[in-house]
Amino acid sequence: MKQWLKMMRKGYGKKLVSIHAWNAWIVVILAITGLILIGGFWRETLGIGRVWLKWLHIAVGIAMLLPVVYYLFLASKHWKQLRNKPWQKANTIIVLALLIGWLLSGIVLWQFKLAGPRWSNAALLIHDLLTWVGLPYIIYHSITRTRWLKDPARRTIQTNEPSIQKTSVNEPAAPNTNIEDLDTDNIPAATSILDADKDSGRNNVPNMEKPQPVYTRRAFIRSAVGIGLAVTLGPTFVSWVGKNLKFDNSIDSMLETDPNRMVPLPQPLSSSSPPIGGGAEGHFRVYTVTPIPSFSNANWSFRVDGLVERAQIWNWEQFVKLARTVQVSDFHCVTGWSVYKNTWEGIPLKHFLENAGIKPGAHSVKFYSGDGVYTDAITLEQAQMDDIMIAVMHDGKPIPADLGGPVRLVIPQMYAYKSVKWLNRIEVIDSEHIGYWEERGYDKDAWLSGASQRFPNITGS
Repeated sequence: MKQWLKMMRKGYGKKLVSIHAWNAWIVVILAITGLILIGGFWRETLGIGRVWLKWLHIAVGIAMLLPVVYYLFLASKHWKQLRNKPWQKANTIIVLALLIGWLLSGIVLWQFKLAGPRWSNAALLIHDLLTWVGLPYIIYHSITRTRWLKDPARRTIQTNEPSIQKTSVNEPAAPNTNIEDLDTDNIPAATSILDADKDSGRNNVPNMEKPQPVYTRRAFIRSAVGIGLAVTLGPTFVSWVGKNLKFDNSIDSMLETDPNRMVPLPQPLSSSSPPIGGGAEGHFRVYTVTPIPSFSNANWSFRVDGLVERAQIWNWEQFVKLARTVQVSDFHCVTGWSVYKNTWEGIPLKHFLENAGIKPGAHSVKFYSGDGVYTDAITLEQAQMDDIMIAVMHDGKPIPADLGGPVRLVIPQMYAYKSVKWLNRIEVIDSEHIGYWEERGYDKDAWLSGASQRFPNITGS
């Protein structure tokens, strides 16, 4: 075992440089792919490429385990080198904590269906927090530390004491031996061989450190990199904090800036205000494939058509008068986050279908978004579930445009990409329809783990 560890640590300096370089590239790839995955613009532009990008992000994230494990074999030697350097020790601990935190939270998100929504929620928050706090730090560290380690003198412990053995100056190392391969742990004070070579001919003179300028070129580079990262990533981090730590993402704040202008506003039933669910637990994240549309009485309508006996269309004044019911259900996004105990108020989907009358040959129910782009569908059998709702209120308040208002679909038994935002049309069709995200690699049936799935007439929680 000792022999194997010695072999692993051979060329320690070069290996440490390589680990930093690999980590730097891995973090850069993860940063770019991660930022693209959460960017609204790229969701529409990439199409199915977004699914491939997601798997690239996962694969590279798992690959990050390799340099971390490799470093652990070098850690004891590195730790000796850092004795009496508390700041560098702290830096090493911080970087390792970031890498391990990313790995563990990323694995939970990768296996979110097995982990369950509560673990996934926590993992997503941790993953994001580590990204926005740690990304600038670790990029800065990787860039500057790689340059730091490329200086051979930095890979030994410097001292002001004179050289101990004259042979270390006049006698060369064994042929084909790299300086990095020498075991400096057994050399008192571990004086750099390079420095000793420079002092040949005056071997008895103490190996004094050269005076350093107050502000070195390396320090300037580090400062420039740090300032650049702060300027570029800082505003994005502040935006993330605001959206995810509930500084400005409450339903009330969304309603204050809601672009929808629907008159009259729906009035909540008694079981919605106060909400019988006690109020939603968690925070919605706003994902869209188009810019968020806005509606008014003039440009909004709702229709049910297709293979039905009685096609119908409503304007807003008519629609808001339809009899509504209330249900409490959880809302789960396929990206790993959830909002629990939502009190939704609206019209069950099956009521629309019963009133319209289904013609023979009908196979699926297709849903259209008011953004003009997004569609999805479920089978006619699935559409009979009691808890599928055409919702107009959330926790006793109108649904803001950010969350898909004035009217959105809610399918609690499935992941949220099935719950079409800005719903304005229901069409009964005679064939299967592949929805927007299904065309881009998502599962056609978006059932949650443990859902009642194919059994109709289930009751919402």
